[in-house]
Amino acid sequence: MTLISPAARDALQTWLEGQKALKDASDHTIAAYSRDVAGFLGFITEHKGQAQGLGALSQITVSDMRAWMAFTRGQGVGSRSLARKLSAVKSFYRWLAEREGFEPTAVLSARTPKFTAKLPRPLAEDAARDMIETVEMQSDTDWVGARDMAVVTLLYGCGLRISEALGLKGRDVPLAETLRIIGKGNKERIVPVLPAAQAAVARYMRLCPFPAEPDAPLFRGVRGGALSPRAIQKVMEQARMQLGLPASATPHAMRHSFATHLLNAGGDLRAIQELLGHASLSTTQAYTAVDLNRILEVYEKTHPKAG
Repeated sequence: MTLISPAARDALQTWLEGQKALKDASDHTIAAYSRDVAGFLGFITEHKGQAQGLGALSQITVSDMRAWMAFTRGQGVGSRSLARKLSAVKSFYRWLAEREGFEPTAVLSARTPKFTAKLPRPLAEDAARDMIETVEMQSDTDWVGARDMAVVTLLYGCGLRISEALGLKGRDVPLAETLRIIGKGNKERIVPVLPAAQAAVARYMRLCPFPAEPDAPLFRGVRGGALSPRAIQKVMEQARMQLGLPASATPHAMRHSFATHLLNAGGDLRAIQELLGHASLSTTQAYTAVDLNRILEVYEKTHPKAG
């Protein structure tokens, strides 16, 4: 932030603190906001030839916005990333304009670049089962294999994010028929736990050399510390190569698969939204967009005016 005026730097810091406190944004999100907005402010400084105080920032024009977007594109930034950066800049400017009393139209009217949303790639049901079984075989140590299998079973069987599975504590075992999960934005949800997931975790606990201390991580690394997400990503990479599955067969793909397979089995989209912990139904639809044919099939069979 060396190119940014002290007033602009202070304003950015105050805004970031507000995002953290009022919107409960994650550290990852705050870091991204900071980089994106600081990058914009740094560009404006260079573009204008001098550090921009708050008064100067209120005079940003449509031409300035186009210059920044063209520069960002020229850095090899794709449409999706540029759209994210623009969203952060607009959010900052809405707040700044309200605080400083100026009209932010030039910034807010900048058009978000169009991009094609990437559809998730869930695994086929048999591939998901094969993945769970093959993950266990990647370690020569019984308890490590059982651990990895238990984690991946939770991703697929309960639709957990990897951070949620690895966030479980010793106090959570033995797993009950439901789990209380604190997800993104500290939103709480209750998810049912399949007998297969209960059994996988119970087997891991029997083999694990470390005791299940109430406040300690349930899933341990080989030295007893918290298991890292990278360890599960790596073991799934090894398994997918053995199975001939695509690079999209990641831990998050197991969560996609959970949602899609539930929908295929006739699950209700809003119920699946609750299970996944999505704030918006549109996010859940993106998870299951690959099964539009299934939705149409249900519609045609059940809608009173269909047919």
